[in-house]
Amino acid sequence: MPALIAAIPLGYLVLRLAQADPERLAESLLRDRTFELAANSLGLSLTVAAGCLLIGVPSAWAITRLKLPAPALWRALATLPLAIPSYVAAFAWVATWPGVSGFWPAAVILTLACAPYVTLPVAAALTMADSRYTDAARTLGAGPARVLTRVTLPRIAPAAAAGALLAALYTLADFGAVSLLRFETLTWGVHAAFEGSLDRMLAAALSVVLVALAFVFVAGEQWMRRRAARIVSAPGGVPAGIAPHTRTRIAALAGLVVVAAVSIGIPLGALVVRLTLGVDRDFEWPRLAESTASTLGLGLAGAGVAVLLALPIATLGARYRTFVGNALESVAYLGHVVPGVVVGLSLVFFTLTVAPALYQTVFALVFAYGVLFLPKALGASRAAIRQVPPALEDTARTLGLGRLTTWWRVTARIAVPGIAAGGLLAAVTAMKELPATLMLRPIGVETLATDLWQKTAIASYGAATPYAIALVLVASIPAFLLARSGDRT
Repeated sequence: MPALIAAIPLGYLVLRLAQADPERLAESLLRDRTFELAANSLGLSLTVAAGCLLIGVPSAWAITRLKLPAPALWRALATLPLAIPSYVAAFAWVATWPGVSGFWPAAVILTLACAPYVTLPVAAALTMADSRYTDAARTLGAGPARVLTRVTLPRIAPAAAAGALLAALYTLADFGAVSLLRFETLTWGVHAAFEGSLDRMLAAALSVVLVALAFVFVAGEQWMRRRAARIVSAPGGVPAGIAPHTRTRIAALAGLVVVAAVSIGIPLGALVVRLTLGVDRDFEWPRLAESTASTLGLGLAGAGVAVLLALPIATLGARYRTFVGNALESVAYLGHVVPGVVVGLSLVFFTLTVAPALYQTVFALVFAYGVLFLPKALGASRAAIRQVPPALEDTARTLGLGRLTTWWRVTARIAVPGIAAGGLLAAVTAMKELPATLMLRPIGVETLATDLWQKTAIASYGAATPYAIALVLVASIPAFLLARSGDRT
């Protein structure tokens, strides 16, 4: 059942296209405008992926291999951009420099927001790398540069490529940042077709192109993940940090400072400056409080639904590696493929067709969050359940406990930290979600993301600033709890 629920967005697209007039569908898919939007999305995604590699790999190398002062600080600064939604960063830049727009500003802002997707896995790969290969290369006379290019980089390439592909996928699905920066992509086209012209067939056609590109990126990510699994080295000594020359140390610190300043300092600084300049006297503080409460409530509820949907599939995937289990897990990961604008569009159709009473209700929006962020809860839950020794479950069964009772009293209690981590990851993402929220939110219910979107749409940057700051603070709560849970594991 959870896998079927996750497949609703793609089922909607198939049904909508099957009902469409073939000539009109072909015209929509083959028109110049569709190719232009697809080229914009693909070009932006590839540019951001390349930019993340240029920032993430050197940052990870400096953090893990150089003896820098306050190493924990640099690791934290490398992670913090994940707590700032890309459209909040875009808003901060636009509010400070109103003329910022187009491809390159979008590429720079999204690169800064997505760089941790490369930095974190590459840092992990460098930390776990077997030192025997580098030691052998050095004993054979290879210098530092040759060791880096011939030994280190090939072994971290899968992790770097996987992170870059995740950044590309994030960029492909982004709606808020590109809209604020007035760069038209496929997500913008889908939303415009749905909200502007009410042409759902055109929106579905553009969604198919968007999903097709997303599948290409996800297939690439899975291929790199399998490649990384094949080349993981046997456990060995972890390379110790090296004491660099003074110039190298200064260059590394300068680079890390610049990246942190432009990705974290400028957005947060711009928001704080605007806030200190004063807020309009007629600012609706009660509405800010209501939106904050809605953001927290809807995000946590969506994360709860994602966890409930993930647990059966995670248990099956962790305990039974069968064809059916793999197929169900692949279907459940469709939420990782289908962008929020497509999920929102599909659930609008689903509720109006199957359950009209649920259209524009809290239940539909929370359900959408569950479908979108099921993969985030699934990965952490599966890993946690897999770590529970099957012998404990077998012992409980021999004592007369049933399957469900055994799972609840043994498996769930041991795996709860990992399950909770997956829920927190889903919550921090749900609180920042924009396109599906715009389509499905109930009348009269706003979140911090939708309020921020509405204020920036009319260039009311002063009124939007408190919402942007509140959104960053609210999203930081589950991010902080997630970081603490990671420190304990």
